[in-house]
Amino acid sequence: MSATPTDQQEILDFLKDPATYGIATPVEMITTHSAHVFLVGDHAFKIKRAVRYNYLDFSTLEARRKVIAHELDLNAPSAPAIYDRVVTITREATGRLALDGNGEPVEYALRMRRFRREDELTCIADAGNLDNDLAERLGHVIADLHAAAEKRPFDGAVLISEIVDELREAFAGMESALGRDRLATFLRRTDRTYGDVASLLSQRSGEGRVRRCHGDLHLKNLVMIEGQPVPFDALEFDERLGTCDTFYDLAFLVMDLLHRGLTGQANALQNSYLRKSEDFTGLATLPLFLSIRAAIRSMVAVQTISGTVVGDMAREATSYLEQAIGFLTPPPPRLVAVGGFSGSGKTAVAGRIAPGLGASPGAVHLRSDLERKAMFGVEPLERLPDAAYQSDVNSNIYARLLDEAEQILLARHSVIIDATFLAEADRQAVIDLGARLRVPFDGLWLGSDPATLERRIAARTADASDADVEVLHRQLERGAGPMTWTEIDAGGELDQVVALVDASLSGH
Repeated sequence: MSATPTDQQEILDFLKDPATYGIATPVEMITTHSAHVFLVGDHAFKIKRAVRYNYLDFSTLEARRKVIAHELDLNAPSAPAIYDRVVTITREATGRLALDGNGEPVEYALRMRRFRREDELTCIADAGNLDNDLAERLGHVIADLHAAAEKRPFDGAVLISEIVDELREAFAGMESALGRDRLATFLRRTDRTYGDVASLLSQRSGEGRVRRCHGDLHLKNLVMIEGQPVPFDALEFDERLGTCDTFYDLAFLVMDLLHRGLTGQANALQNSYLRKSEDFTGLATLPLFLSIRAAIRSMVAVQTISGTVVGDMAREATSYLEQAIGFLTPPPPRLVAVGGFSGSGKTAVAGRIAPGLGASPGAVHLRSDLERKAMFGVEPLERLPDAAYQSDVNSNIYARLLDEAEQILLARHSVIIDATFLAEADRQAVIDLGARLRVPFDGLWLGSDPATLERRIAARTADASDADVEVLHRQLERGAGPMTWTEIDAGGELDQVVALVDASLSGH
């Protein structure tokens, strides 16, 4: 499986020596399956181990030089605060080793700037501090990363079939660890789901959705730098593995959040990514992509303990595989509309119920306030002029919401539309959409007394809604006309209102 054709011990001793860097404090060395990392003051130096596995070969100096340089090129654009430069380790005429000396190169190191371990998103998640706001920022960062990624002329269906074949081969030797019936169920459902989306995967390739992505996008490879999540340590050793559908790249992080029980955050990540990328067709690939990502984690968990499955690792391997199977049997899509006067709590309620509706990681939450800001090309918190709320603009907003909802439902994913829905025609239009697509529809009208609505509007901070008390008064004067939707008393606390909404939805 592996070999060490080159003895790197002299280089390891050199890089572990504080004198190499002119410091007095100890140097910490961390070893992974393919690299040695040396923590030196405010910097870190990484060299590749002289190893050869069935999926990578770093056994020659030239191979290590190329992959170190490639790692810098891949990561520096998205993480310039971390990645610095390649340092050459040379043997001088005296026989001693030096950093960037004049002698013959004997190794290459990637110099990076260190960050605090507690700023890694794994640590932030473990501390319970990965909230929905951070998940939303993360979705925007990943959408930008994918938008800038190089398009690759590969067939997405072929790339995924190769991964499934590799899993099938690896799992053939893991029946005793993971269970023959469980593995058979996973492979049978995988083949069926792959068959359902193979043509879409090929189509997405032609649309430029297959790109040179990060390739290893999970929480451990994300860190907070100056208040923003930054991806680092992209998969560098195999260009084919690093080339994938953008949704397959996203799916790793979504799966990681779901496996940690961070369902609300996974839903917030999905929704913010979609708002930025507008890649609604990718939702149809999520059941398969999430499942494959979880299955790979199951496989790695078994490999980590060399087939001797005991204790926590055994439970982890089985848990990932059970999760992988679950992703492949998603609930059918449904359409929910949440309406009400300004201040009724539509957005808060929709955000709370979205993670529990439909396929993982929950329903896509479409919000009229955000659609309006996007249509005018402004940031969510930037206030729009009154002209942006004229009747013709409102008509365009509702048409846009319905169009996006249709794309999402056709991708077999659930959707929640959050808007005032004051006009009976707008309420009927969303009812008609559900009927035309033959998906279950629930219309919810959140009602409350005017004093409560006024109080909530006055208490808003950092909200995309531009509605103030004057706008509310105009809405109340206009009214909403005859109501056929389910009316929910929204005058109580959020938890109470959500409980009423959940009861209504579970009854349909």
